Amino acid sequence: MNLLEAELRGTVKDQLEALIMQMYKGNILYAEAVREFKKRFILTVLQENKGNQCKAARQLGMHRNTLSRTIAELELDVKMLRNGTRRPPRSAHPHVVQRKVAR
Repeated sequence: MNLLEAELRGTVKDQLEALIMQMYKGNILYAEAVREFKKRFILTVLQENKGNQCKAARQLGMHRNTLSRTIAELELDVKMLRNGTRRPPRSAHPHVVQRKVAR
């Protein structure tokens, strides 16, 4: 870790400490705080990956199925993150028949 990364981590930790103190003083329950953190963290990573759950799971360090289950548990709507980009169905691909050549 270089000096810039160390400074950034220190800044983020300080901001997190301040946020935790605000939440504590605001009587926010632990379960509610953890749930909200998970939501925001997962949504941010999904946004960075344009809704691609496989890539997001890899960056989060979890299995894709675990991410999918967590998304369902948190009732997150990830459809809006995909920007309408979906893989076209097989029927939309041109049908090309390739024959093997005997040697």
